[in-house]
Amino acid sequence: MSFHREPITFVGQVNLKVQNLEQSLDFYEEVIGFKVFERTERSASLTADGETVLLSIQQPNNIIPKQRRTTGLYHFALLLPKRSDLAGIVQHFAKIGLQFGSSDHLVSEALYLSDPDGNGIEIYIDRAPSEWDWNNDEVAMTVDPLDFEDLLSEANQAWNGLPAETVMGHIHLHVSELIKTEEFYTKGLGFEVVNRYGTQALFISDGKYHHHIGLNTWNGVGAPTPSPDSAGLESFTLMLPNEEKKKEMIAQLKNIGASVIEENGSTVATDPSGNRIYLIV
Repeated sequence: MSFHREPITFVGQVNLKVQNLEQSLDFYEEVIGFKVFERTERSASLTADGETVLLSIQQPNNIIPKQRRTTGLYHFALLLPKRSDLAGIVQHFAKIGLQFGSSDHLVSEALYLSDPDGNGIEIYIDRAPSEWDWNNDEVAMTVDPLDFEDLLSEANQAWNGLPAETVMGHIHLHVSELIKTEEFYTKGLGFEVVNRYGTQALFISDGKYHHHIGLNTWNGVGAPTPSPDSAGLESFTLMLPNEEKKKEMIAQLKNIGASVIEENGSTVATDPSGNRIYLIV
């Protein structure tokens, strides 16, 4: 978990728009195992430890179904502390008859599913960083079958929701192209590219994590930004270690001509594909 605390820059919270707040709350509490931190008529914030909000969901007026083949969320990823926690949630999914995908990425073991609006979710655990294979500045990642027999041998307790130590491990975004996108996230936000998946995806991080952000063009080069009324990603937050880092980041973003605005006392940057990012100290 050392890749998700200062002095590292990491994703803290993901904010989603949903069509039906009650249906989404049922899913995120009963299936994923979040606890409700705060609730209004049209929105809710969700937590694993009772103190830190990892996900917020809101049901705006005039909401429409998530638009396909656009930029925005591919998935957000919840990082669990222990392998036995991942084994426990596999048993929970099996018990409730939930269909899900899975993969062994060498650096991590992951499960994949979607919420009622089609927002992608990854739930994963990291292998020890000492086991990650770096070739110069690129970390080896792959898409291998997950060894469920070996994983489930570590199951040791009944599922009881998300562990308190769960963090937002990373976010993976659909973008419209990769050249300006790479400039925004590296020269603007200061991340490093740690893996290139051909010409279609980039994985970037701070502090030599395998990735804090994934970026892909799998919805098509030139994919449009979704309607503001579409269900899906509203924004996400980047957690910065101090005000100096924030000022430096804002200057870098302005230097490359990126959009940075002050909105209700918060600083919001927008990437070239319209994904909104709150810069939080």
